[in-house]
Amino acid sequence: MNLFYDEATVVRLLLRMRWKTPVLLITTVLVLLPGANARAQVSTDDSTFDAITRQGIDEVYNLKFEEAEKTFHQLVILRPGQPAGYFFQSMITWWRIVIDMEDTHFDDRFLEGMDFVTDMCDSILDKHPGDVTALFFKGGAIGFKGRLEFHRNDYLSAANAGRKALPIVQAASELDPRNYDILLGTGMYNYYAEVIPSEYPLLKPLLLFVPRGDRAKGLEQIAIASEKGKYASIEASYLLLQIYYYYEKDYGKALNLAFKLFKRFPDNVLFHRYCGRCEYSAGDWPAVRAVFGEIQQRVRAGQRGYNSGVEREATYYVGLSKMIQKNFDEALVDFYRCDELSRLLDTQEVSGFMVMSNLKIGQIYDLQGRRDAAVQQYKKVLAMKEYQDSHAQAEKFMNDPATY
Repeated sequence: MNLFYDEATVVRLLLRMRWKTPVLLITTVLVLLPGANARAQVSTDDSTFDAITRQGIDEVYNLKFEEAEKTFHQLVILRPGQPAGYFFQSMITWWRIVIDMEDTHFDDRFLEGMDFVTDMCDSILDKHPGDVTALFFKGGAIGFKGRLEFHRNDYLSAANAGRKALPIVQAASELDPRNYDILLGTGMYNYYAEVIPSEYPLLKPLLLFVPRGDRAKGLEQIAIASEKGKYASIEASYLLLQIYYYYEKDYGKALNLAFKLFKRFPDNVLFHRYCGRCEYSAGDWPAVRAVFGEIQQRVRAGQRGYNSGVEREATYYVGLSKMIQKNFDEALVDFYRCDELSRLLDTQEVSGFMVMSNLKIGQIYDLQGRRDAAVQQYKKVLAMKEYQDSHAQAEKFMNDPATY
């Protein structure tokens, strides 16, 4: 396969894309999905290079960051003039951020790493405009910067990053259409170009001149990337998990993917949490208590990624499972803890966990015959911001005591 194309060919490819995609749509796609372009396929037949890359990727997903640092350093040694090793090193920093988005300690290191990759790719593209690998890593680096900027509320910079990244990835797709990893990006676009207008009606006016998406085709493309992608299979599986969970509401498929990922990467806190969330959505309360109970144990053991935010989520769902099983005193202990953690974590605004834990405390007080205490809890909920139908429920229970 010819990896290098003349400049005229690349220009012709880019000129085909005359339509202008609203930057808000691009940014939305970039930021909603963890690792959308994280695993661009490297054009190489070097089995050693591939094996090292796969090992490092597995270590990153299993949050073995120190091991991954050593592994990806080998890529830098093998290909010092290529962006792959440097990009994957920055992905370690990205996952340090992802497992605790409230911590900004690693932001500067990550942004500097992405800038270094972009500069390296530009140097390669100056000499070889059709270098597919450089196009992919440049698009990925710019896109990831945008995702972090969005999470840090720098929406203008995030939108600009999205505007720059999309045509680069599309050009790479034109140059290497047989690359299964590319299907992750194209499938993501097809899916979200149709889903976003229905899920976020306010964005419809911005999408009038955007090529229509295809929800079913997008799902199919992502599934193929999940099954056949060289480096994107894990990320595509994680994307499918999120799609089935948040948008398709197919909790059975989401649960299968969550457990498949967690089985392969048993130290990944995000995959672990999705197992519990999917069990909750499926209504399997014993499983909810088992999964989130294990998460609580890992929090107490101080395992990487299992922080106070994770503990709050686990404690809330364990409390719900105990409440369903009528273990009211035990459930109260969990809801008290959830409320306590929320008061520590909610530095800017009240979270849904605080609202709902206080509502559940009130319901349990009612079930225990402690009506005055229950009413005080409902008043607290009414004084907090609305979360889902929390105010309606609190008002209802103010008038009619909660019953089991």
